[in-house]
Amino acid sequence: MTLVIMAAGMGSRFGGLKQIEPVGPNGEFIIDYSIYDAIKAGFDKVVFIIKEENYEIFKSTIGKRIEDVVKVEYVFQDIKNVPDGVKIPEDRVKPLGTGHALYCATKAIDEPFAVISADDFYGREPFKLLTDSLKNGEYSIIGYEIGNTLTLNGSVKRGVCFEKDGNVEKIVESKVERVDGKIVCEPLSGEAKYEVEENHPVSMLMYGIQKEFCEFLKNDIIKYFKNFNGDLSTFEYLLPDALNNYLNESNKELKLIKTSSIWKGITYSSDLEELKEYINELIQKGEYPSNLYQKK
Repeated sequence: MTLVIMAAGMGSRFGGLKQIEPVGPNGEFIIDYSIYDAIKAGFDKVVFIIKEENYEIFKSTIGKRIEDVVKVEYVFQDIKNVPDGVKIPEDRVKPLGTGHALYCATKAIDEPFAVISADDFYGREPFKLLTDSLKNGEYSIIGYEIGNTLTLNGSVKRGVCFEKDGNVEKIVESKVERVDGKIVCEPLSGEAKYEVEENHPVSMLMYGIQKEFCEFLKNDIIKYFKNFNGDLSTFEYLLPDALNNYLNESNKELKLIKTSSIWKGITYSSDLEELKEYINELIQKGEYPSNLYQKK
């Protein structure tokens, strides 16, 4: 199984490349902990989706630490890598979205795979849950309890999941924050605000996907651009939308796998110390070694 890590984001709110901000006691990054947990769960290959200009720094930091324990490949999310006839504005810098990122990586994926973000600390259990799901031939998404994904430092964006018979019925992208002790969600579509309970499931971009989706993606992105009539300077081709198109066309379901694991991330610069403290607590409990890749 392959672990696909989306690491081409700019990290604008945090500032700079937050993917390579040390969070562990021996300079480990968030990505290191995800890879460590994934290997423990049975993944044997890692594909990094990065910007080409960041290749050397990724390879000399993360790559050199893990290349002895797992197969590693790098692919570049390039805004020029689009179907023939599509012209992206020359002044555009921001990546074209998570769906486009995976499209750029299809050549490196030959087996069932998980997709995660480089910015997120997911915890160990979700990787094991994805392993079981992938082996069963399923398409799945990990649903975190929303209360386990919030920060004290401001509002966040979350994909709020609604389920039916154990499968995802819809995901509402929303701005989420605690207000007077309640969790209030404001849909990005402009629809009315709504409240959810602490254990309501949300997506943190952690998917289990079968390899045949890659062929579909190559065709779906062509259809997307062919029918697109919006602003090419700001649009994004998103993985959840592309996956939804595939599931509808193939009449398959997206299984919602719930976890009580605590998610941590660095949405704001002030989240960094909280994450470091949390990882140190897990080390003290024996869940992680103090040096993830120390050679024995």
